[in-house]
Order: sequence, then C-alpha cells, then structure tokens
Amino acid sequence: MIKKEIFIGLIVGIIANTIGTLLYIIIFSDLGIVETYHAAVQEGHVGSLLALGAILNLVAFFGFLRLRRDYRARGVMIATLLTAMLILYYKVF
Repeated sequence: MIKKEIFIGLIVGIIANTIGTLLYIIIFSDLGIVETYHAAVQEGHVGSLLALGAILNLVAFFGFLRLRRDYRARGVMIATLLTAMLILYYKVF
C-alpha cells in the first residue's frame, strides 16, 4: 500500500513537471513548443527549462502535505530528485 502511494506521488510529480515546463514555454516563448525545445537543445538550456518546470512540483508537494498524504508527497520529492539528476546530466554532458 505504501509503495502504491509513493508511485502515485512519483507519477503526479512527473506530470506536474511536464505541465510546468509546457506552461513556461507557452507563456514566455514566442516560438512553438517543438521549436523552443530544439532551440534549448542547441543553446544548452534544456536543464533550465526542466528546472523552471519543476516549480510546479512545489504545488503538488505542499498540496499532498496539506491533505496529509505524506507518502504521495514523498513520491513527488523523488520525482523532483530525478529531475535534478536529469538537469545535472544536461549541465555536465
């Protein structure tokens, strides 16, 4: 049961990060989603896009804490840490 709750939090964290990244691109970019992604890859800013998208994980994390869903909040934290490792990968390589 605990693993299921953590897995749900992990999925919510990944979805929140994806939606946050897409919202950032839609709101602040003059280009489309695909063009912005390609420009970010060429200029080496993919990690920055992911980091800005991860801000939405804060909403999910504190929402789960407020609802006393601690294991789901833990899953969101794991998703955030996975995003941080992915950002580190893009920054180093």
